[in-house]
Amino acid sequence: MSENTFNINTRLLVATALSISLIVILWSAVWPPSVSAAEEKLAVTTTQTLHKTINIDGVEIFYREAGPADAPTILLLHGFPTSSHMFRNLIPALSDKYHVVAPDYPGFGNSAQPALEAFDYTFDNLAKVMERFIAALGIEKYSLYLMDYGAPIGFRLAAKHPDQVQALIVQNGNAYEEGLREFWDPIRIYWKDQTAKNAEPLAGFIAHDGVKWQYTHGVRNVETVSPDNWNVDLRHLTREGNPAIQLALFYDYQNNVPHYPEWQAYFRKHQPPTLIVWGKNDYIFPAEGAHPYKRDLKNLEFHLLDTGHFALEEDGQVIANTIRNFLK
Repeated sequence: MSENTFNINTRLLVATALSISLIVILWSAVWPPSVSAAEEKLAVTTTQTLHKTINIDGVEIFYREAGPADAPTILLLHGFPTSSHMFRNLIPALSDKYHVVAPDYPGFGNSAQPALEAFDYTFDNLAKVMERFIAALGIEKYSLYLMDYGAPIGFRLAAKHPDQVQALIVQNGNAYEEGLREFWDPIRIYWKDQTAKNAEPLAGFIAHDGVKWQYTHGVRNVETVSPDNWNVDLRHLTREGNPAIQLALFYDYQNNVPHYPEWQAYFRKHQPPTLIVWGKNDYIFPAEGAHPYKRDLKNLEFHLLDTGHFALEEDGQVIANTIRNFLK
């Protein structure tokens, strides 16, 4: 074979190979490789938020769940007067890397509301229900996101089972007396004398304007806060019997305060890695309640955000990014 013929054949082979490669690329673009139904279902179920219920000692507990079951778990505990609805945007922001679970307490959100005479509406009992909820889901280790009512519930769990809790994320959740300021004055009066007259000033906290105020006070831009928040909350707050339940929890909140030294001792002894992401303009749990965590926790990341009580409404993406960096 002559050198000229060899060169021509080589060029033909190269051109043919390039043509085949181009055809493969175009074919893949028009007809991409098929994804099995099982693979597609897995991708959806591990990222979408699922809405579930589970029976805990005769009470139907509603919860939101997302993320891979074998990923590290984050348990989100909501505050007053809301439900797991407050985490509706945070859950998908974390569920690609974490197994995220957010329950509603009895009498809140979509969970059942046992009658006041049939269920002990105290923080001790709510913590017991959450403890059994965690066990029923087979969760052995988890990080805790604590907000408002979620703090006294979650700190009970952490102090009782310190080996289960891998990290704390505290957002406007109190564990120090410095955090109970002017907002709590009418509630303190009710603690001292549980009468209908002393309960009257507290009714505003579960009425439309009072619930809306809790979401909008202290925010930079009210337009960032969806009215769906207070409309969803008012659905359970206006159920027959629910106002009495909320009063029972207002009254019982005083029993959290004697636990503060116990929880602070837990911080000092076990030193759980802790992230503070706190709306500093919160009138209910002001920033004065955030700073004392520095006294007892050495492995602490501390952020005060220029927003109000429900910091996730205005700074949800900031909080999500901070959580991801912190846990990573």
